[in-house]
Amino acid sequence: MRVPAPASAAISEHPLPSLPLALTQGDPAGIGPELSLRAWLERRERALPAFACIASPDHLARMAERLAWQVPIRECSWEDAAALFPEALPVIPLGQITDVEPGKPDAASAAATIGSIDQAVAAVRSGKAGAVVTNPIAKSVLYEAGFKHPGHTEYLAHLAAEGGVEPLPVMMLWCEELAVVPVTIHVPLQRVPSLLTTPLIVETARVVATGLRRQFGIATPRLALTGLNPHAGENGTMGREDEEVVKPAIAQLQAEGIDARGPYPADTLFHARARAGYDAALAMYHDQALIPIKTIAFDEGVNVTLGLPFIRTSPDHGTAFDIAGQGIARPDSLCAALKLAARMAGRQEAAHRP
Repeated sequence: MRVPAPASAAISEHPLPSLPLALTQGDPAGIGPELSLRAWLERRERALPAFACIASPDHLARMAERLAWQVPIRECSWEDAAALFPEALPVIPLGQITDVEPGKPDAASAAATIGSIDQAVAAVRSGKAGAVVTNPIAKSVLYEAGFKHPGHTEYLAHLAAEGGVEPLPVMMLWCEELAVVPVTIHVPLQRVPSLLTTPLIVETARVVATGLRRQFGIATPRLALTGLNPHAGENGTMGREDEEVVKPAIAQLQAEGIDARGPYPADTLFHARARAGYDAALAMYHDQALIPIKTIAFDEGVNVTLGLPFIRTSPDHGTAFDIAGQGIARPDSLCAALKLAARMAGRQEAAHRP
């Protein structure tokens, strides 16, 4: 199994990147600030790569004081971040005041949240940082402030647009045992059959195959596609979508030279023996994809965005306003996101060396 086993091995063959990672603040009223602090505190035992937070230094300092955590905060430039990291948490100041209480989201903080994302992407695209790692945001808070994009990933695609054309971002959930992609994501279940089209499946699979080749070092990615209906439609007796939408997509992908297989019944695709037969699974809707990975790796799953011209990972959880500021949020997923981003960035950096 190359994702994650051989794929992880391929990535780990390369040294860590020379550039620090750009870690966004996320929603400052959520758990992002304390996760950033705790990740730095556990940097040695978790063998974390160097990262710099794009945030309000004062807000992070107040959070550290609130939790009685000894975290020295150092404002710095990108050029100094990696050297500072062993002894202090490097912070790229936002230049915007972030004055919110944990657990009390406020639309007034939206500009700082968006500004942190903007700066992270700019740093990576200008060669100052190795990858973007995003702390969780609350879309509802951003919407109150007039945010026009459906979510985090779509906004990143907007920032990545070239010539007015936005790339198709694809969300892949990753852990050491499984990589899975939902073809349709945050839509009501009743809308999935109408939104699921052969072109959408084909384009998603192309992005996944390209990402696995370029960012994970898999020469010939093996993709397994689920069916939409129970038993993958049972030859059309449980719905025609698998016969009329999914199978034609697989045939087209195979004609293009992509190793795509299926459609497989989703209930038999995620046990250990089945996972050994593919590098990534494409599921037709949200819960088909997220239930297996959250069962296997609830605390360590990573959200990887494929299809962008830069590396982006994120913890696979939300803002958790209900526990923010209490110091009990687990940093496992953020730490996994930082480590995976570094492995991907290190591989990319090595590939571009003369």
